[in-house]
Amino acid sequence: MSRFRLLPTAEQEARLLGHCAHARFVWNLAVEQHALWRPGRRSAPGYVEQARQLTEIRAEHDWLREGSVTVQQQALRDFAEAVRNFFAKTHGRPTWRKAGIHQGFRQVAVRSDHIQRLNRHIGRVWIPKVGWVRFRWSRAPRDGVKSYRVTRDRTGRWHVAFAVIPEPVPAPGTGTTVGVDLGVKVSAALSTGELLFCPGLTSRERTRLLRLERRLARSCRGSNRRLASKQAIARLKAKEAARRRDWVEKLSTDLARRFDIIRVEDLRITNMTRSARGSVEAPGRRVRQKAGLNRSILAHGWGILVTRLCHKAPGRIEKSRAAYTSQQCSACTHTAPESRKSQAVFHCVACGYRCNADINAAKNIAAGRAVTARGGGASARPTNREPQLATSAVRQRS
Repeated sequence: MSRFRLLPTAEQEARLLGHCAHARFVWNLAVEQHALWRPGRRSAPGYVEQARQLTEIRAEHDWLREGSVTVQQQALRDFAEAVRNFFAKTHGRPTWRKAGIHQGFRQVAVRSDHIQRLNRHIGRVWIPKVGWVRFRWSRAPRDGVKSYRVTRDRTGRWHVAFAVIPEPVPAPGTGTTVGVDLGVKVSAALSTGELLFCPGLTSRERTRLLRLERRLARSCRGSNRRLASKQAIARLKAKEAARRRDWVEKLSTDLARRFDIIRVEDLRITNMTRSARGSVEAPGRRVRQKAGLNRSILAHGWGILVTRLCHKAPGRIEKSRAAYTSQQCSACTHTAPESRKSQAVFHCVACGYRCNADINAAKNIAAGRAVTARGGGASARPTNREPQLATSAVRQRS
């Protein structure tokens, strides 16, 4: 997906916001209808019935009729696809979209002449009932664009993403295999001995972020000071996310080009980043420490890295269990918690092998070893089963 920065005028921005509001309104109506459905009852209305209801609603409300019918119908098509994915158990249940957070809409059936280049740095795209909107031509969009999505982030910046299915990255054909160990100190350690770190905010930017968060906590709700603080925080967060996406794209492309087989840990990141606050009857312990660990895990982009690897190297990604890979010696396969001397030092108590702990774990992953218990044997066959001990393994590596 090619993403570009939109440059709308003030009038075009107002119309784009209207499209976002209409798409969000239609989506939320569909979510409300689906929430009333229960197993055993009458089935929830599908796209055809919802499209007919949309025609009736547009006839009753002028503000909705002023918007683009194709944008609103596409929101219903996207919802129907989300429901199918939910019942296929590949995605979660479709949820509500909120103003200020979910600002965007999608347009399909894009013709080739709807995307034009004006000069070296500027292009333009045709948007229904908005007209030609200019965007920064940072690179040429891929051929075969059939749809695009317009979004507005929390900093107020507009982007257009042209959807196209790219060709997979060709394998080098050398038969090489690499293991990737994911962590919170070292973002990704390779079995080749490379230690890779996901770029984040600089120390100066982190200091500024902390100052802004403190000022936000002291601001009154609804005040201009609070709004300015939120926008400044959003700009820093957007900068951090952009750096993380750039790092993930470059790393995933590099790994797909250099190695034939890429073995990664099969981590259940959703469960690992779940809150530890508990309930009123059973409150959690060390909640703030767990929240800090959750932020660190999400800041290193584990999930998006594995996802992009699967996109760029389909059929060449193997997932193995992460349990005790940092406690197992990659030289003699002996497993003992005493071998992990510190976060970065591994010294086998059986054979005396010494190595960086993250690189040692990456070598175990590359070899396809999966330890089932402390002191257990090693399995030479990688597994795709869900890791039951993944959370404890990451906790021990941290």
